[in-house]
Amino acid sequence: MATAELAGVGGRIRARPDDFRVEEIPAYLPQGSGSHLYLQVEKRNLTTRELVAALLARGLSERQVGVAGLKDKSAVTVQWLSLPKRDEAAVEALEAMPGVRVLERAYHKNKLGIGHLHGNRFTVRIREPTGGAVKAEARARSVVGALERRGVPNFFGPQRFGRFGMNAVDGLKVLRGESVPGGQRLKRFFVSALQSLLVNTLLAERMHRGLFTSVVTGDWARKHDTGGVFLVEDGAAESPRAERLEISATLPLYGRRVPVSQGQAGELEHLVLARFGLRWSAFVSRRGDRRPSRVLLEDTRLRRVGDDLEVAFTLRKGSYATVVLRELMKVDVDAPVAWSPASRSQAGAAGAATGDAGTADEDGYEEASGDVG
Repeated sequence: MATAELAGVGGRIRARPDDFRVEEIPAYLPQGSGSHLYLQVEKRNLTTRELVAALLARGLSERQVGVAGLKDKSAVTVQWLSLPKRDEAAVEALEAMPGVRVLERAYHKNKLGIGHLHGNRFTVRIREPTGGAVKAEARARSVVGALERRGVPNFFGPQRFGRFGMNAVDGLKVLRGESVPGGQRLKRFFVSALQSLLVNTLLAERMHRGLFTSVVTGDWARKHDTGGVFLVEDGAAESPRAERLEISATLPLYGRRVPVSQGQAGELEHLVLARFGLRWSAFVSRRGDRRPSRVLLEDTRLRRVGDDLEVAFTLRKGSYATVVLRELMKVDVDAPVAWSPASRSQAGAAGAATGDAGTADEDGYEEASGDVG
């Protein structure tokens, strides 16, 4: 954890759907005219896939329905969907679903695509915090303050890996040429889950070595203000910027555009690949990408609600609220799947939580999870 020295608030979440609220922050708003109908929908205790299925049942095809990201079932969530304007009558299928409200509708020129969002706003009620709400609030403010200064570890949540972490296990089988269920698209998704597991394992290793708030020679670092990425030629010289949360190391989702890094960064990457018996060349059929090792915790708010504690915060797209809650509560709220540097045992095959499989872009990378879970 990034705040292991600070006490958590304990407690429990998701006792009721209203205890976990997610609101999508769109990358753009519909312009008011065009051939696509945009719907802002609130759903309760339903998956995004169930909304899409209701539209498909009215004759739409999968390709005609647009979503920016998947949202969890055990929550109240607000997100945008799109469908062709000519199929507007299909909205009746959503309006007829228990737990669904269409909040807004407008037209736009293009279909809503995966990743077409800025981030997500989370509001979470933590019930029965340890020691009562007053003391828990004080502990929570200490943890939140530390995360705002240090950043949030950008782990992929276990929802990325499916039931018992088997998506990544099947991804390893694909690269070994072994048989796995499903067609080519599903195989690509399994490999992307394996790429995500490598990211989690590398991040856990860096944290174990005390490198969470620094960069090392050979890193490709990302500037948090502009999004620009640059090669770190001198880790010691650039680390003060990382300590100020101006920059963070990025971690490789290997592919033909993203080979193993050089210098100390490359040594760490080779170490993680070796644990899985892998080489970079196994991923050359993939495009590749990089994921920031830290994300900013933004617009935080804490307040007591009776005997409970409510926390609200914003995360950029693709980052998981449960990582923040784990730091805050010091409870295994969907602990991230990684190869533990302490035990050297693969956590991916045991104890991972169940969630939506996720929706992927062309290379299988989940862009817009809204926590997905």
